[in-house]
Amino acid sequence: MRIKVCGITNTEQVQLLDEMGVEFCGFIYYPKSPRYVYKHMPASHIKKIKGNINKVGVFVNASEQEILKAVDECGLYLVQLHGDETPRQCEKIANYITVVKAFRISEADNILWKIKDYVDVVDMFLFDTEGVGYGGTGKKFNWKMLEGLQIGKPFFLSGGIQPDDAPQIEAFSKDVVAKDLFSIDINSKFEISPGIKDMKTVEKFVKEIKDLK
Repeated sequence: MRIKVCGITNTEQVQLLDEMGVEFCGFIYYPKSPRYVYKHMPASHIKKIKGNINKVGVFVNASEQEILKAVDECGLYLVQLHGDETPRQCEKIANYITVVKAFRISEADNILWKIKDYVDVVDMFLFDTEGVGYGGTGKKFNWKMLEGLQIGKPFFLSGGIQPDDAPQIEAFSKDVVAKDLFSIDINSKFEISPGIKDMKTVEKFVKEIKDLK
């Protein structure tokens, strides 16, 4: 099972994640986030990051020009759109780079209705927890809302995933919806401080997830 570690602000930690076999690292390009990557490293440092790990840019209601500039200057592999982007806006970006559209899920949502206008215009989805503003909440949404659904796109499972969640992830992976589960996405529950991960905790979790059958 693939893993994405989001909210990275340190090139040394990217290298360690790569050595662990983590597939994706997420850089946040939202100025209001405490993990805003440009507060910690310039584009030139991000572009120099090499290895097998794939660089993901996380944007919130950014312009097409701003996104494509970051893609070019930082050498991004994927773009995650985490705001209120319309299907048309997503489609324009998807003409240039692989797009992951994030959806913040609440108990009142009909997930298939929420994603229906995006199915034909983006490459992947990400399901996160509804909260105030656009940042992560550090809380899980009710994963049972996904059970039994035919999503029809690869998706990232996000939202408050914790270091001891491997058994829950294993159980979720046995549901029919998990045929489209592309990656687990972790962030704040694995941090010492915003943007700095507890690498021993991450490494233990990565091993547990990679050992799942």
